[in-house]
Amino acid sequence: MTQTEWFLLARYQGLPIIPVDRVIADFFPTLGKAVFLRKILDGSIKLPVVRMEASQKGAKGIYLSDLARYIDGRHEEATRDFQRMHG
Repeated sequence: MTQTEWFLLARYQGLPIIPVDRVIADFFPTLGKAVFLRKILDGSIKLPVVRMEASQKGAKGIYLSDLARYIDGRHEEATRDFQRMHG
């Protein structure tokens, strides 16, 4: 388990799947829910969405490990950019 996963487990009190609304509020506060989900569908945000039911209106969430990988990937990208600019 990565350090990021541990931090997220603490933040979300052990929930394995984080509701989309909470992920948006915590990590994408400038995006509305519709925009966030559209960016996931078009691949701009590479996060799989878990549907708790087959219904379109069913609860949607992000698996904690997927969110941790996404955050770590964004950090790696930022670190590479920083090294190119200031290395």
